Amino acid sequence: MSETVISADKLTKKFGDFIATNEISFEVKKGEIFGFLGANGAGKTTAIRMFCGLLLPSSGAATVAGFDVYRQTEKIKQNIGYMSQKFSLYEDLTVKENIRFYAGIYGMNRQSIKEKTVGLLKQLNLASEPNTLVKSLPLGWKQKLAFSVAIFHEPKVVFLDEPTGGVDPITRREFWNLIYQAAERGITIFVTTHYMDEAEYCNRVSIMVDGKIEALDTPRNLKKIFTAASMDEVFLQFARGAKRGE
Repeated sequence: MSETVISADKLTKKFGDFIATNEISFEVKKGEIFGFLGANGAGKTTAIRMFCGLLLPSSGAATVAGFDVYRQTEKIKQNIGYMSQKFSLYEDLTVKENIRFYAGIYGMNRQSIKEKTVGLLKQLNLASEPNTLVKSLPLGWKQKLAFSVAIFHEPKVVFLDEPTGGVDPITRREFWNLIYQAAERGITIFVTTHYMDEAEYCNRVSIMVDGKIEALDTPRNLKKIFTAASMDEVFLQFARGAKRGE
């Protein structure tokens, strides 16, 4: 049986009387690509912040990479990667400086960083651009670099919060090839997206509505259950019933 990398049991977060996440329960296995879907205001970001060790739950239980979200938040941060839509690299640093900076934060030694950087630049077709400022790269290259930096230290899980926002379809497809390669190496991918065609690429998908997980299954099974031709149709059935939004 595959190793469980993320586990949530009735995980709840309240802000005063407002219940942002309401008793969510699920498990994500090693190397799984897990889609975490929901309309704005559904509670996705709050859940991700708890899994990343940035926000303490109000009740329930959860572990990430084997560490407890209440007591071992620093251990969690060392064993995960994170990338957001708002682009997580430093624009005024070069490609190489960004890699070195983030790898250092995750505790990698200088020799390992040097060796891995050469291979990464080659893989991303950036071998001739190590001293280029990140702000001068095309958006698609920035996104692929940001993902590669997020998994440079080989974390057990990487959280991707709408990573392909604003990127053209060809670059999105190339980005997903990087995701597949990471999953094949055993890295668990936890991804939120507003692109429902991307939901089709996930091994399993959960759909949050108003703080609760209302559906969780493979894209194929969800389409079958809800008599839908696409994940877009499945998602719309839930989104129409949502009471809250941002």
